[in-house]
Amino acid sequence: MKAAVFVEPHRMEVHEVPMPEIRKPGDVIVRVIKACVCGSDLWWFRGIGQRQHGSLTGHEALGVVERIGDDVHTLQEGDFVIVPFTHCCGECAACKAGFESNCFNAEPGGNAGYQAEYMRVYSADTSLVKVPADPHELSDETIASLLTVADVMCTGYHAATCARVQPGGTAVVFGDGGVGLCGVLSAKLQGAERIIAMSRYEDRQQVARAFGATDIVPERGDEAVSRVMELTDGIGADSVLECVGTEQSTLSALAVARPGGFIGRVGVPHTTNIDVNNLFWRNVTLSGGPASVTPYANGKNGLVAKILNGDINPGMIFTADFDLDHVQDAYEAMDERRAIKSMISIGAL
Repeated sequence: MKAAVFVEPHRMEVHEVPMPEIRKPGDVIVRVIKACVCGSDLWWFRGIGQRQHGSLTGHEALGVVERIGDDVHTLQEGDFVIVPFTHCCGECAACKAGFESNCFNAEPGGNAGYQAEYMRVYSADTSLVKVPADPHELSDETIASLLTVADVMCTGYHAATCARVQPGGTAVVFGDGGVGLCGVLSAKLQGAERIIAMSRYEDRQQVARAFGATDIVPERGDEAVSRVMELTDGIGADSVLECVGTEQSTLSALAVARPGGFIGRVGVPHTTNIDVNNLFWRNVTLSGGPASVTPYANGKNGLVAKILNGDINPGMIFTADFDLDHVQDAYEAMDERRAIKSMISIGAL
């Protein structure tokens, strides 16, 4: 089968690799229909982060169950599923507490290989999100939105949840990539009355406004902090969503929370020397980390239901679509900010 492979910084290729196999009774094999490139992928694509050369890539997918293991009970061949970036056993203390991204029984090495024609999913009963709809009857727009649930929509929602966004409150969102824009949408869903989106790119500003942003701040660093404080009459924001992970973004996020405010940090950290002692004196709460997908995705009020009901359309963040053979172009489009988020169309329904 074909799969995307990281060759070296700034170089992706498509190789023929062995088909995945069912290795455990709880496994399934998914035929991938759609995958995408994540902003976090750009760190190793640019050579800033570390990744093993020759490794398979991708951690967000939408597909059809092709084969099931002997101990799979909630899925069957032909099911249309979202493949989250997290896997969970559903039984350990972390999973039961709603933190499946910290599952004690996760396989070592992390998740990868989603940008491929087929992929293996372990602990499939509890890890996969089954879409309760006939995919042939769904619009391209809806399918794109469902793909966001594999990571960025749930990560943005996690940021808003950790920042304790409340009805009538003020939220500031740092980051205008897929996660940040989904953070804007999530703040709106959770009732924020004022949402300040930090963005300097027109195409991203337009999506932010469509998702509910009331104010746009293009400045960075100290100027950004000053502008947010001006907009909030010197008080700061009730809720701050940090969706980038750089030192500058994180320090700015820490600076604009009001006394007693909350910061939801979901940007993958890329610095180890951030002083958070000032938060103590302001009674500011900092929380966050990798999101858990299934708690946010499932249920009658979950994100999948909201997408199928037409309440939200997070798929607007996909502004470019590539086939698997052009995976290099998909990465370059995001790296060069020609696309907010690149979709990779791999198989047909």
